[in-house]
Amino acid sequence: MFKFGTVLAALLAFSAVAEAQSAHDIIAAADRVRNPSEPFRLSLTLTEYVRSQPKDQTILVVYSKEDKATGQFRNLVRYVEPPRDAGKMALLDGQNLWFYDPAAKSSVRISTQQRLVGQASVGDVLTVNFAVDYTGTMLPDETISDADRKSRDCWHLDLRAASATAVYSRAEYWVEKKTFRPIKTKFWSDSGRVLKALYYRDFVQRLGGERPGSAVIIDAVDSTLVTTVRFGDGAFQAVPDFWFQRDYLPRLRPE
Repeated sequence: MFKFGTVLAALLAFSAVAEAQSAHDIIAAADRVRNPSEPFRLSLTLTEYVRSQPKDQTILVVYSKEDKATGQFRNLVRYVEPPRDAGKMALLDGQNLWFYDPAAKSSVRISTQQRLVGQASVGDVLTVNFAVDYTGTMLPDETISDADRKSRDCWHLDLRAASATAVYSRAEYWVEKKTFRPIKTKFWSDSGRVLKALYYRDFVQRLGGERPGSAVIIDAVDSTLVTTVRFGDGAFQAVPDFWFQRDYLPRLRPE
């Protein structure tokens, strides 16, 4: 016997699942895996490899605080090592990214695609919410290999820049089903050229949830050029708003 109520309930349940798995919701859920919502401090070690041999290394400390009005993060990046760079800082507030050199005692505006070490740009180490900067559309699901060559059943999304704060004009994004872990991102230039692929790996419990423990960035043209990012010590920390003022950088003492 046909039961309209049962069919309606099934359709509503299916609709709810489909809505929960919309492109925006998937991207936002992956954002919550990558980033906590409370202000925090995190150390990063970036190592450049050329043909599997380490070439250069930089250690940074990033202070991040979500702007509740925009949903995007404000970032302060402090250089720790090498000694020649200690004390230098980068500040992102909205669309403005400033680089401060204590030796020159001045701040200059730079691009979020400015290289830090190897394939890693400033924008790659900043705390960002993709759901704010990009509009996503669903592509056919894929099973891909992660950085450790393990198979991951993923949603595949096409991301297009939706705000002036987006670091790249386009990205492809693979997010693991069930866990919402970000597995892989492929970044594109404004001219439509693939720039690099970034893999998240070593997920650990940190800052109140499961977070990536490291990332691997591979050059799209020359795969022998690889940069690793290791996310180190992290802690929730009050980050005052005045830290994100360009004119305050010469007086800033984060520690």
